[in-house]
Amino acid sequence: MSTEPSAHRDNAREDALHAAQGTGSSASDADAREPRQAAVPALGFAGMLRWAWTQLTSMRTALMLLLLLAVAAVPGSVFPQRVQDSFAVQAWIDDNPTLGPVLDALQMFDVYSSVWFSAIYLLLFISLIGCIIPRARKHWQQMRSAPPRTPRRLERLPEYGAVELNHPDGEDAAESSRPGPTPEQALEDAARILRKRRYRVETRPQRNEAGEVTSGSVGAEKGYLKEVGNILFHVSLVGVLIFVALGAMFSYRGQKIIVEDEGFVNALVAYDNFYPGTWFSEDQLEPFMIRLDGFERAFDRELVDGEPGPHYGQALDFAADVTVQEGPGDEPEQRQLRVNHPLSLGGANVYLPGNGYAPVVTVRDGEGEVAFSGPVITRPDDGTYSSMMVLKVPDAQPEQLGFVGLFLPTAHDTGDGMAVSVDPELHNPQLHLNSYYGDLGLDDGTPQNVYVLETEDLEVLNSRETDAGGIVLSPGDTQELPNGLGSIEFEGVQDYIAIDITYNPGETAVLICALTATAGLVTSLFTRRRRAWVTVERTDAGRTLVRYGLLSRGEDFSLREENIALRSEFEKAWPVRAPEENTES
Repeated sequence: MSTEPSAHRDNAREDALHAAQGTGSSASDADAREPRQAAVPALGFAGMLRWAWTQLTSMRTALMLLLLLAVAAVPGSVFPQRVQDSFAVQAWIDDNPTLGPVLDALQMFDVYSSVWFSAIYLLLFISLIGCIIPRARKHWQQMRSAPPRTPRRLERLPEYGAVELNHPDGEDAAESSRPGPTPEQALEDAARILRKRRYRVETRPQRNEAGEVTSGSVGAEKGYLKEVGNILFHVSLVGVLIFVALGAMFSYRGQKIIVEDEGFVNALVAYDNFYPGTWFSEDQLEPFMIRLDGFERAFDRELVDGEPGPHYGQALDFAADVTVQEGPGDEPEQRQLRVNHPLSLGGANVYLPGNGYAPVVTVRDGEGEVAFSGPVITRPDDGTYSSMMVLKVPDAQPEQLGFVGLFLPTAHDTGDGMAVSVDPELHNPQLHLNSYYGDLGLDDGTPQNVYVLETEDLEVLNSRETDAGGIVLSPGDTQELPNGLGSIEFEGVQDYIAIDITYNPGETAVLICALTATAGLVTSLFTRRRRAWVTVERTDAGRTLVRYGLLSRGEDFSLREENIALRSEFEKAWPVRAPEENTES
């Protein structure tokens, strides 16, 4: 299609405009012909902040941050964490010299105290608060406002019904035992029925010139607890975040091994391992005391046809008899510590995660002096309590001594020079050790694992490969070491327990918030937000016609049941007559 006619018209229009404006400079005429650009308002710094706040406080952002927090916590379960086991972290870095330092720089071994995890945590906290406050304010306004206005055509609602009542003056007495209500009475009855069904109700009568109620409606709404439960869930979630953070900051956790007849005082120097919170203060340690008096192990001893059953020897229960003292001025008490039944002392919980045997040995050096005497903690490796034993004697003279081997509660010779433990109880306790001498590497102050003896730089004294053979001791036995470097004596066996002491001031509040969050979520899921309207009018025959409609906010598969229940209440309250024409859809 040709565009020439329109072009001619545009030129003629511009010439007429110039003629009307008079003569002017050609530059101004050229400027007038150029199209003007629309002025775009500048967002500005305040606008940017307002936009950023809007994005941060949206529910979509909160959900994304919650998902991101879960993803960010994954490295904490993949890589060893320094707060739990610094030796494992250092070993991981040493085994991976290329990747280890990079991950350490990215704080992968300190995930839960890292900058990026804390940033996600803080943003989620701010986002949830920004979501909750406007929603709570809006819902409070809705709860105080009147129910929505009555629709003009109730029959268009998802659930609708209508009932025609008997004449108020008793003209229908032949068909019913009692007259029907007036429109005013019908409005009052409808409001009462809706209140009974937990609706919040507003009556809206319409009067004639004489002041009589001839028609009107009732607006009702219920299910406000749905949004209350939703808000309660989010408030509780914020509470969980707050108290988890505060608990982590002020908490502490420590481990201690207590040998039979020995005690432990809750002081910082007495712990074997101690992991304080960020804002931990030593003043938080309550000075309670625990002493191990005895330990009982229960094992399966069931026999089937005179033979050990399939679970023979398996552990059934552990119980530690302890003496506890809450404070310096309190009386000592006899208590029992069991697995999954912690003791509460000084606001901290004391758990029983482990136990074992501690052989009592005495080591004399080459000069005949006692270089070590006491129980040695062994580490059980299997269900029969075959335990690894490591003993380092740096005070021995003229050479430092080291021992490594096994403690067997019930030793059994397999016939090839090896022995194994066939039962976890002390039926035939034996020590099977190798001995070494040399520099143990303890004098330079480098920390070492007490359960590991580095033998690369040590000389062998006793082992199965040497002429002296290995060390095999029963209680009461003593064996001289080669080259006149001393002796070792096996005096007896004691029990020990490993206790885990945790203090978290926020755990009770976290539990309460978790329970309220669950209650809020259940309330939000099972509460239905519904609206109901009832209209009352007088028919040409003088009777009262009641129409009602129901609407649910969101999916509500039980809305039909609510319709049936309302219809039943109306029929109980009023003498309903069969309608002369179909008024119900």
